[in-house]
Amino acid sequence: MDLSDHDLSQLDEEELLNLPEEVLRRLSVRLLNDLKEARERLKQNSRNSSRPPSSEIPWERERAASDSTDEHEEEEVRQCDDETESGESKDSDRRSKEVAQEPGEEARKPGKQPGAEGFGRQQTLAVTDREEHDPECCACCGQPLNEEDKKAWTAFETLDIEWADDNQPGLRLSNTRHTYYEIPCRCGHITRKEPHRTGRQDGLPSIVCSEWRLVGPGLAALIICLSYRMRLSRERIREFLDDWLGLRLSVGTIHNTLQEGGAAALPIEEELFQAVRESPLLHADETSWTELTTLLWLWVFSTDSVTAYWIGYRSSELIENLLGKAYTGWLMSDGYGVYRKYPNRLRCWAHLLRKAQGLKESLDRPAQQFGSQTLELLETLITAIHEARSSPSETPLTKTFQTELAVYRGVCEYMKTLSHPQTRALATEMLNDWEAIFRVLEYPFLPLTNNEAERALRHWVILRRICYGTRTEQGSRVFAILISVIETCRKRHHSPWVYLAAVIHCNRAGLALPKLPAAMGSE
Repeated sequence: MDLSDHDLSQLDEEELLNLPEEVLRRLSVRLLNDLKEARERLKQNSRNSSRPPSSEIPWERERAASDSTDEHEEEEVRQCDDETESGESKDSDRRSKEVAQEPGEEARKPGKQPGAEGFGRQQTLAVTDREEHDPECCACCGQPLNEEDKKAWTAFETLDIEWADDNQPGLRLSNTRHTYYEIPCRCGHITRKEPHRTGRQDGLPSIVCSEWRLVGPGLAALIICLSYRMRLSRERIREFLDDWLGLRLSVGTIHNTLQEGGAAALPIEEELFQAVRESPLLHADETSWTELTTLLWLWVFSTDSVTAYWIGYRSSELIENLLGKAYTGWLMSDGYGVYRKYPNRLRCWAHLLRKAQGLKESLDRPAQQFGSQTLELLETLITAIHEARSSPSETPLTKTFQTELAVYRGVCEYMKTLSHPQTRALATEMLNDWEAIFRVLEYPFLPLTNNEAERALRHWVILRRICYGTRTEQGSRVFAILISVIETCRKRHHSPWVYLAAVIHCNRAGLALPKLPAAMGSE
């Protein structure tokens, strides 16, 4: 850059108009060179520079991917025309690929294809325990059965881990062989004991939970932990289990285990959001989330004892469906307009402080003054709020700072008329959310920031950078419910893995799911 920030901060429209013509021309050349260099930097992305894809705005990544797809399709059409004109034939792979992408037909999905030959389990582990399952009575006449006449008709093995304790630290892998018997009755009917099979969930119809599973509940909880808490891919989980437990599972088995865990925990979803709707103080936030090529948002709703997540569109309809229209608790949020319909809304001051700091460091003089004035007022009020919390006063802070607030409101009214976009945007935001921003002066016990919700998103933002989101609606539902259970149990100081293992076990056996562990100190 030819001109420094210090040079640009001293230039304004009035000064340029007063410069001599020759001086203005030379300065314009320097400004033009700087503008071209700045534009070139703005156009840099992961496709034309060394910048990583994660540095791009999500919706820009989606647009670039769409443009790239269009260019690729045009190139394929161009190649097809050239080959047709020259009489060249296409190979069988190219034909099958093009046929699959014709209008009205679905493209080939990743993973195992229907009809493809599968691979059976090849690892053999020693059986450490045995369980026998007998029918209790005749399914026809209801009479007791003679166990001496029982005959095994099927069996399977389940791998599980035993939880560590003070006496036996570490993980221990067990292999239980489940044998199911059939017993003939005097009436001639043969009654079989069969593994319980849970019906399909309403929200996840393609996932079926059953007692006939290779992966036991405890091992399933460990896989969920490795995937979501440790951020490992399916392939890395397979590698970990092989290296540390000597257990070889396929990537498909690991994926199905995660899906089953989400289906088992899905009924807890309503309990979580009911607690959210009944909370007196709620922190809400959202961050972008990609579902294959669809741009969605990962929402978080955090209270003192519950953290609930949801993946969906960024709309007022979604908020109403999750919170209801009549939520009357304190709602801490950012400046997104869909929150304004709730009467007891609070605004995060951290966002305002960062925007004011940005104006203070800008190159526009009025913006610098407005940023400095906003920072000075907010910092003064923050100090007063902390003092009011430690030593409450009968005089509300709104009266103490009545003059300062009136002056600052007049400044905002003036600043929203200026041409500088960031200055105008902050002034308009302050005026639109005036009551939500300064409501904490009336109730100093309320929080000043939305850090609670932002911290709840941080871990999953890192995971998003690794896995690039989810690929299906079902995967999004599984992800949201599992991380909701994990974070809620952590917030209540209970192990989420022990609880998830119990949930998976009860769901497989057709038993009532255990309720979420109570928060410490509550009944």
